[in-house]
Amino acid sequence: MRTVVLYLCAAAVVAPGAQLLTAMAVPPGEAGERSPRALLRAWRRPVPVVAAALVALMVVLAVVQTLFPDVVGLLERHPGGEWWRALTALLVQSSGWFQLAFNLAALIAVAPIAERRLGGWRTALVYVVSGVSAQAVSLAAWSPEGAGNSVAICGLVGALAAHYALRGPDRALRLLALLIPVAGVVLCLLTNNHGVGVVVGTLLGAGLTLF
Repeated sequence: MRTVVLYLCAAAVVAPGAQLLTAMAVPPGEAGERSPRALLRAWRRPVPVVAAALVALMVVLAVVQTLFPDVVGLLERHPGGEWWRALTALLVQSSGWFQLAFNLAALIAVAPIAERRLGGWRTALVYVVSGVSAQAVSLAAWSPEGAGNSVAICGLVGALAAHYALRGPDRALRLLALLIPVAGVVLCLLTNNHGVGVVVGTLLGAGLTLF
């Protein structure tokens, strides 16, 4: 039953999230096609600097951990590990190439849209705070071993959901966006660290949008 609920929560984040991304890839006030191809428009000039830096950092570290696998053990979470691993665990992927490829593709899709809608420093803030919060909770109790930046990407998705729910022009999509933080809360109840990323990102996104 737990596995079924986890998959349902994943669907509740991914499906609305994909619709949000394609809608938010179109610049405000412009008409445009809502399709996966529209995501490429987020990388138009001027290039979103923070998003590009996050992608470049992930690519560099992917190469590093491929050439030197011991780096993962040096940076990932460990039971009883040092507090700073809550940050360094965002830099490597502990589950191999599938995790690397999936998270890189997700970051390429989400980060530039987050930067164009929230701004550069806000995107960096959401990414780091939501990611570190999820890693810290995991390190403390939920999942003391592992690594990956998917929790930080979930934070960006949560922030975009909050932004659109508060300011988006499409009422139906605003309501659909609310499924994302609800799924985040359910994941937290299941002690899944991605829920922490979503919830913290949603709260930050709401605060940054309103204030």
